[in-house]
Amino acid sequence: MIEVRAQPGPQYQFLESTADICFYGGAAGGGKTYALLMELTRHINHKGFGAVVFRRTSVQVRNEGGLWDTSEEIYPRMGAEPKESFLEWDWPSGVTIKFAHMEHEKNKLDWQGSQVPLICFDELTHFSESMFFYMLSRNRSTCGVKPYIRATCNPDADSWVAEFIDWWIGEDGYIIPGRSGVTRWFIRKDGQVIWADSKEELIEQYGEGTLPKSFTFIAAKLEDNQILMQKDPSYKANLEALPLVERERLLGGNWKIRPAAGLYFKREWFEIVDSVPKHAKKVRFWDLAATDAKKADDPDWTVGCLLGVDAGIYYVMDVQRVRKGPGDVEKLVQQTAIADGNSVSIWMEQEPGSSGVNVISHYSRHVLAGYSFRGLKSTGPKVIRAGPISAAAANGNVRLVQGSWINAFLAELEQFPEGAHDNQVDALSGAASVLMRKKKFSSYAVVQ
Repeated sequence: MIEVRAQPGPQYQFLESTADICFYGGAAGGGKTYALLMELTRHINHKGFGAVVFRRTSVQVRNEGGLWDTSEEIYPRMGAEPKESFLEWDWPSGVTIKFAHMEHEKNKLDWQGSQVPLICFDELTHFSESMFFYMLSRNRSTCGVKPYIRATCNPDADSWVAEFIDWWIGEDGYIIPGRSGVTRWFIRKDGQVIWADSKEELIEQYGEGTLPKSFTFIAAKLEDNQILMQKDPSYKANLEALPLVERERLLGGNWKIRPAAGLYFKREWFEIVDSVPKHAKKVRFWDLAATDAKKADDPDWTVGCLLGVDAGIYYVMDVQRVRKGPGDVEKLVQQTAIADGNSVSIWMEQEPGSSGVNVISHYSRHVLAGYSFRGLKSTGPKVIRAGPISAAAANGNVRLVQGSWINAFLAELEQFPEGAHDNQVDALSGAASVLMRKKKFSSYAVVQ
């Protein structure tokens, strides 16, 4: 057996909370996962008790360093036995703690008729509001433990959670220090949440049969997790290297910042140079848009971005950008490959479905035969894919080689993600992903 203790500060405050519902976090590295796993063990010797902790997908439950991995560091030393195939932990008292997913809206109905004294959500912003409130209806107990809910979260301005905890958030997007940990009361009528400073206020307004729930939000940042800071001092540097929006959310705990023009790329971040180092590794990445300018008012562009890297510095060497039909685009891609030479590997974004496979196959066999060419499947939102190269640019690590393409390139980057076009951003992001693809933040899958 071991004694598990909370760290002083927000983690301790979270585990001491007596509110019916408590959300914890608001930034990365605040010790949220450990806090949630510790909370799950509070009643392991109470006969009849049971608990479940949700992640949105089963993959997230099993991810390296995630919920299940972390529980394996703690629970066996507390006398628990794992049932990994079922994602459950069994204690000698007969108590079971279950790890589960709720990937689709319909999965909430899997819990119809259930009675769960403690329900936990890890990264609550990944779940819908209806999922949360449906599971609130399953939060019942006859074992003597008062039913309650605990959840962790990171900031997301567009999530229902941001609206739910609005009272705790200041105009600047940060948690108001004096409100972190303050308990309020609410009821939910016809899908609307009604708040008050006390349950008596709600009962007086809505009648004796009203059953308000108590709620609090406890904010925590990386600095509150001194164990992590000591074990991995470089983690803060990793967060500081994120693009502005993600950095503000995950390091600063900003609940109101959103992707907007000028936040991902700024003109002054890019130094213009005359050449690149001799031994720079180079790739040309194409983002196709086979649309003739005569056939649309403002069609997308086909863009080919030539990007090099040497000693951690990225060089945008050339951008080919045209509005042409498929035949003319193929000629441009082929002519550009000849001009670049065989030392430059060529990559192209592969669109979803069989049509994307066919395009890559066609280019491989007919247009770029004899060249090093591969397709890349894009995954995730464009702002996520642009994140790594945006962070590099913000840190002064992206330079532009003198050329007539620069003004149009910078104009589009500065307007991203709100501009009319983002093909140059996509091509740059794809090229950067190829050069960075061994790192965890790559948002593309290589097509063999």
